[in-house]
Amino acid sequence: MDIQSVGVIGAGQMGNGIAHVMALAGYDVVLNDVNQQSLDAAISQIQQNLARQVSKEKITQADLDGAIKRIRPSLSLPDVGGTDLVIEAATERETVKQAIFEDLLPHLKPTTILTSNTSSISITRLASRTDRPERFMGFHFMNPVPVMQLVELIRGIATDEETFQACKTVVDRLGKTAASAEDFPAFIVNRILMPMINEAVYTLYEGVGNVESIDLSMKLGANHPMGPLELADFIGLDTCLAIMNVLHDGLADTKYRPCPLLTKYVEAGWLGRKTQRGFYDYRGDTPVPTR
Repeated sequence: MDIQSVGVIGAGQMGNGIAHVMALAGYDVVLNDVNQQSLDAAISQIQQNLARQVSKEKITQADLDGAIKRIRPSLSLPDVGGTDLVIEAATERETVKQAIFEDLLPHLKPTTILTSNTSSISITRLASRTDRPERFMGFHFMNPVPVMQLVELIRGIATDEETFQACKTVVDRLGKTAASAEDFPAFIVNRILMPMINEAVYTLYEGVGNVESIDLSMKLGANHPMGPLELADFIGLDTCLAIMNVLHDGLADTKYRPCPLLTKYVEAGWLGRKTQRGFYDYRGDTPVPTR
């Protein structure tokens, strides 16, 4: 099918990034959230990020103006129902996602494709709670969305080929690269990335190295652009823990057991950059290791 309009549910870090790239690629976007403040902040963030692209001469001022005009913020979930493709980018909690799809179903066009930006939750299970499992799939962007080139496309057990091809066409139009993944816990990127981060936390927990030495070792010893603990702070420690729990529960293998220290940080509310403290303290001019 020919997708012209996109509904994005959730105006947080991922949602506003998805709205940004969709509008820039020429799609009409309805950006939905339950909170007006979140919508206002998202539009402001999108404008700043587009302006940065203009200053770097990656896009023109006309591109910026056109993209902003194509984004319609809305507090009404039914407004999303009229779009050709819906991308849910709400909190990484299955009950929240299921409730959103349940509320959205009565307002959808028969042809609308439903997708979730989930980083770990079963696409097959989410799809089974809707009226269109064959037109449902995972559409997983990497963070930050305007910068990262990869999109994981995850087929549920019922996803049909037409739906996959329609979503792949969207990814191609965005100028990004699609990786096809099967519907197993955490898919490809997080199945590999999160255990590495978890192992870095165990290395800290067991006193093998401190925060600085662990991150330095992976940056200079493995040529990673960011150390694993610094990356965990960027992603959000609550998100890292949630994905490790999905892996541990879904695959029943002790190698995916979340490190107790990761759990402790989340219990303390030290979730990384978004709360100003995680494995680093961000409240000063320069990040300072907390261990």
